[in-house]
Amino acid sequence: MDTAKRNKNADTFETCRQRMLAVKDALGVLNGRWKIPIMTSLLFGDKRFKEISKEIDGVTDKMLSKELKDLEINQLVKKEARDTFPPTVKYSLTEHGRSLETVVAELYYWGSKHRKKIIGK
Repeated sequence: MDTAKRNKNADTFETCRQRMLAVKDALGVLNGRWKIPIMTSLLFGDKRFKEISKEIDGVTDKMLSKELKDLEINQLVKKEARDTFPPTVKYSLTEHGRSLETVVAELYYWGSKHRKKIIGK
């Protein structure tokens, strides 16, 4: 194999490796059954805990709380406690969280097509 072809293969391997690492990082942050539905809910506006809970079928309060904390740690969601009586807490997407809007939209489009292909609905 000549040097140019070897260098091209090495560059392709390194590019592929870097992309896989970035995808792995993204999936690590968004892993699990509930994070993307939570992000989707918050794309439609700031919400209180119970509002999110009602929108996402099947999520328990304990799991929702855990997932919101994980999203906060990764700076995708912001929790804002308001000094009212009784105290209220609202969740919203950060600017960094909003940067996933196109990803969520593409998942929606793909999921809709996939559902039609597999289930016919």
